[in-house]
Amino acid sequence: MSTATLRAKRRRSALRTTAFLSPWLIGFSVFFVYPLVSTLYFSFMKYDGFQPPVWNGLDNWSYVFHDYPMFWPALRNTLWLVLVMVGSRVAFGLGVGLLITRIKTGGGVFRTLFYLPYLAPPVAATMAFAFLLNPGTGPVNGILADLGLPQPGWFNDPSWSKPALTMLALWGIGDLMVIFMAALLDVPKEQYEAAELDGAGAWQRFRFVTLPNLSPIVMFAVVTGVIQTMQYYTQPLVAGKVASGVIGGSGQQFQPGFPEDSTLTLPQLVYNLGFQRFETGAACVIALVLFALAMVFTTLLMRRRGGLIRGEA
Repeated sequence: MSTATLRAKRRRSALRTTAFLSPWLIGFSVFFVYPLVSTLYFSFMKYDGFQPPVWNGLDNWSYVFHDYPMFWPALRNTLWLVLVMVGSRVAFGLGVGLLITRIKTGGGVFRTLFYLPYLAPPVAATMAFAFLLNPGTGPVNGILADLGLPQPGWFNDPSWSKPALTMLALWGIGDLMVIFMAALLDVPKEQYEAAELDGAGAWQRFRFVTLPNLSPIVMFAVVTGVIQTMQYYTQPLVAGKVASGVIGGSGQQFQPGFPEDSTLTLPQLVYNLGFQRFETGAACVIALVLFALAMVFTTLLMRRRGGLIRGEA
């Protein structure tokens, strides 16, 4: 076969491959590359969405990092939620999955009861939680008072607002529970039997049999949880509105973060700057910070996957 024929054959193969990949390439370019490049471009522009953008260099970056007082509290809250909420959800989801897979009778009922909260709309679920955890009239504090226990301020207390959001996230754990249950049922029983013959106890079977088999699922849950938490917007905003008494229509102005910026997250700042104050350039800066944080967390998790699952350093 001549060189020209080989070259033509490779060219046809490359074109065929590109044709099969074209739907993905078009979607990736339109919905990821173009928005990312546009966000980077507008981060160096003074742009309000109405007038033509004007180059202003690093002014937007300097404003966000040095002159915008809400940025650093929002960054701290977002990182707190990533570390605490994601870890709690993964641990709780795995624990519930383990519990239900071991129930011999009524497992389907418990599975349904744990999954149903996940189907609740985020706004309705958050409003219900805010009323249940109302420090003055909520039934939760009423029960705690009857038991002689302290009654936290929950969404009205800066030190308890993020733990209350974490409780709300744990209540809707049905998605992770189902994923972990499917993975647990797929673990080969022969490995458990071999471990028992070697004298392994319950904890040793969990550590050396269950966790290694679940490591890809755990990594999936952690990575997707980090990405979702980086986009955490609806629940803290609604909780702050209900707790502050501002539950009016969409035209009513509301300063996010109640109480004392404790429920403020970076996605709320993107909306506040971009669609309420029309400072598109500054909003793009925060969007890029979110993208960078998500990439850093994902890269670190993927690189430390083996150590994360085996408990190594």
